[in-house]
Amino acid sequence: MARISAIFWDVGGVLLSNAWDREQRRLALAHFGLDETEFDDRHEMLVSSFERGKINLKQYLERTIFYRPRPFTLDAFKDYMFSLSQPIDGTLDLAKQLAASGKYRMATINNESRELNLFRIQKFGLREVFDLFVSSCFVGLRKPEEGIYRLALEITQRPPEECCFVDDRTLNLESAARQGMHVIQMQNAEQLREEFAKLGIAA
Repeated sequence: MARISAIFWDVGGVLLSNAWDREQRRLALAHFGLDETEFDDRHEMLVSSFERGKINLKQYLERTIFYRPRPFTLDAFKDYMFSLSQPIDGTLDLAKQLAASGKYRMATINNESRELNLFRIQKFGLREVFDLFVSSCFVGLRKPEEGIYRLALEITQRPPEECCFVDDRTLNLESAARQGMHVIQMQNAEQLREEFAKLGIAA
């Protein structure tokens, strides 16, 4: 088996809580007393453009929430969205240890809107961990589209057999595996360490 020289990481659900997934949306809608069905219809029509960086956060919120008067401000809603991001126990520390070892090219492959992505990169010190952010909002591609994995391989110039991709969702992993990458489905930090060890990955 080829030595792993690059590790690609999902962010939401692996290193941090999801940025704006079902659970975060549910919490925000409940907090502000909004109708979930009404919101979901609008969200589904806009989420692809939002995560590809085609519309910004203000435009997204104006079309999903603030298309009519609300008893709260756009900034208040945005601040609440940002407050939902939290680190996942152990996995961010593990990524930091692997980055500090200098043995691996460290990069993300993640679906996230631009403002939330940049906030999370800054808030959780991700620039200290990763050399490269292959984020949907920057590259205009989303997982599980195979193009985002091909782009990551082309940018890093690593053969797929030397690459490992970590995600919590099966469909995203299947697309990476079709490119020839090793894949690990994240469950918790201890399980991830064990799976890394099987591939010879250690700090």
